[in-house]
Amino acid sequence: MMLDRFYPILDSAEWIARLVPLGVRTVQLRMKDRPEAELRDHIRASLSICRRHGCQLIVNDHWRLAIDEGCDFVHLGQEDLAAADRGAIRRAGLKLGVSTHDPAELDTALAAGPDYVALGPIWPTLLKKMKWAPQGVERLSEWRRRLGTLALVAIGGITPDRLPAVFAHGASAAAVVTDIVRAADPEARTREWIAATEPISLPEGAPS
Repeated sequence: MMLDRFYPILDSAEWIARLVPLGVRTVQLRMKDRPEAELRDHIRASLSICRRHGCQLIVNDHWRLAIDEGCDFVHLGQEDLAAADRGAIRRAGLKLGVSTHDPAELDTALAAGPDYVALGPIWPTLLKKMKWAPQGVERLSEWRRRLGTLALVAIGGITPDRLPAVFAHGASAAAVVTDIVRAADPEARTREWIAATEPISLPEGAPS
């Protein structure tokens, strides 16, 4: 699996077209509550951009469309994981990422045989109201012990100045949303993240 340490999460093909050419190597397309035809168009356009620039596209939630469009990766939350046909995902050759927020969800995620696990929110986040309290970087260390060599993605309130603590506690990658899309200059902020993380390709299951 190829997983760079900088992992932006974006909500449209337009954002992906803006930022991926800057040197992004892993990106997630996360779109909610859109008509299927619109979702398909964004996935198709995003995949074309990513392949042109050597970037791995991860599709959030919409695993059927990800299969249809020949994507490489899908990311599922806990509810979506419970409803998904994991056999179909694997037969299509898609790799799987799973969100977790507590030990019980980690147990569920590991039972699904994921290619990476995400933990969050590490710090308070502006993205959406969360029923979970901030996890703190110490919980990353706990997850790292549970995961062994499986890749671990940290998400929630992460900024470039917080990266050393995130990686020191065992994260393989840092996912980011608002710190980029709400920046005064998203392109400049993306370049700052790329420089701060020194994007690398990680071998299968390797932590940072």
